[in-house]
Amino acid sequence: MFEKFEKLQLVWLALILAFGLIVAVKSGTVTLSKDNISVTGSAYQVVKSDSARLVVDIKSRKPSKSEAYSVIKKQLPVVTEYLKSKGLDDIEVKPINSYYVYKYNPNGTSTNEIAYYNASQAIEVKSNDVDKIKETALDIQNLYEKGIDIDVTNPEYYYSGLADLKVKLLKDATTDAKDRATAMLKATHNRPGKIQSVNMGVFQITPVDSTNVSDMGINDTTTIEKKVTAVANVVFRIK
Repeated sequence: MFEKFEKLQLVWLALILAFGLIVAVKSGTVTLSKDNISVTGSAYQVVKSDSARLVVDIKSRKPSKSEAYSVIKKQLPVVTEYLKSKGLDDIEVKPINSYYVYKYNPNGTSTNEIAYYNASQAIEVKSNDVDKIKETALDIQNLYEKGIDIDVTNPEYYYSGLADLKVKLLKDATTDAKDRATAMLKATHNRPGKIQSVNMGVFQITPVDSTNVSDMGINDTTTIEKKVTAVANVVFRIK
């Protein structure tokens, strides 16, 4: 089916070039007109993240604010020492946050009487050892056995070489577009000439096996290995 479709494209191309048809023929990533061919090329590269971020929240619920704070202060050293024992020393302790919750009447309406205080303190951990961050995110749940109430966010993984990689991928996507144009024009004994214009598409940074795309672009931070994809629409003069 695809081969028949491709042959049909070439027939249209031959007609356009032979008879100078003004209409444009659009099909997927290729747009053909009398003098120009517009082709969308793509390129991708799989990279491994080289930095990671993990946030651990210590939580406490007590009848009074002072009691809630006291629990947090006692548990903080235990959590930070645990992180350091894993070889993580880039640790930033955030200020304690707290709020109170009112009691409710039997009819469901709130009273002015405080039922308890919730307190939490976030600990942000960063490391260039992404595997260590992943391991710690799983193992830190063991602190529950010590009576410490914590929430652990999913680790975030980043690749620091994105700026340079984007430049490379755009070049590769443009080359891919030229290869596609060459293949399309070969049957008509023509070839792509000078570039008339290049439009850069959005980058898609996704898990390696993902097929998701977005018009706004995707920036995945949930996986250590990522696929970075670039798209470029290139208009060539037909020789």
